[in-house]
Amino acid sequence: MGVLTDYFRAADDAAVLDALGETEGGPLVGGAGTVFDGVEAKGVDPSVVLGQLVAVVRRVEWAVGLVGETPVWPTTPPPGREGPSGEDDPWATGPWVTRLGRPVRDTLADLPAAEASDVSARWAAQAEELDGADGEDLRPLVEELSALARRAREAGEDLYCWICL
Repeated sequence: MGVLTDYFRAADDAAVLDALGETEGGPLVGGAGTVFDGVEAKGVDPSVVLGQLVAVVRRVEWAVGLVGETPVWPTTPPPGREGPSGEDDPWATGPWVTRLGRPVRDTLADLPAAEASDVSARWAAQAEELDGADGEDLRPLVEELSALARRAREAGEDLYCWICL
C-alpha cells in the first residue's frame, strides 16, 4: 500500500475545508480535479521525508517536529473513538490534511536554484525512505516544491499536504 501525498498552497484552512467538501475528500491536486496549485509527491510524507529535505536545506539534523504541522482535516477524533472503526473512518484511511509551518515554506522558497542538484543528492543519501532514489531523479521534485513555496509566500499563503492511503 502506497501513501499518496500532494503539496499545495491555499489562502487558509477554511478554503481547504471547503475544497475537501466539494471534492468529497480530494485529491486537491492533479488531473481534472485540480483545486489548488500544487505538486504531486507520492510517498513524501511531511513529517519524515519532507522534514529530511528541510533539514538538508537548513544543514541541520532532522528531528521530529521540524516541519511544524497543524492538522486541518480531520480536526479532532470523534468522541469515544478508541481506534480505527472501518474503511469509512477518516482517522483510519484518510484523507488527512496538514498545514506546514511558515518557516518550512520560507526555507523551501529561499532555496537557490543553483543548489537544487546538491540538495537533491544529499536528500537522496540521507532519506532511506526514498528507497535508494537518485539525487538527479529527485531534483525536479525539489525544484517544484521550492517554486511552489515561493508562489505561496508571494501570495501570502500557506503550504499544505494532502495525505491518503
